[in-house]
Amino acid sequence: MDRFSILFEEIREPGFPAGWYYAIVPTLNLTTHGEGLEGARKAVTELLQAWLAEKRANGEEIRQEPAVFFTQIEIPDAVQV
Repeated sequence: MDRFSILFEEIREPGFPAGWYYAIVPTLNLTTHGEGLEGARKAVTELLQAWLAEKRANGEEIRQEPAVFFTQIEIPDAVQV
């Protein structure tokens, strides 16, 4: 079984309606998007299935993900220049 961490990020760009999200696979440098978190999850699942099938069909190595840690930090306004 292959396991990959997915980062979901709200899209705030012109041309995208509210409620769309990027789904990013940092280890593989893959990105897709979908409507809502469930749409983005479905899109990234389909992307990964196709990507893995292609790699296996070509006999290419599939890079395994290292340990991943994610957090957010806040920078106070007084520090920003």
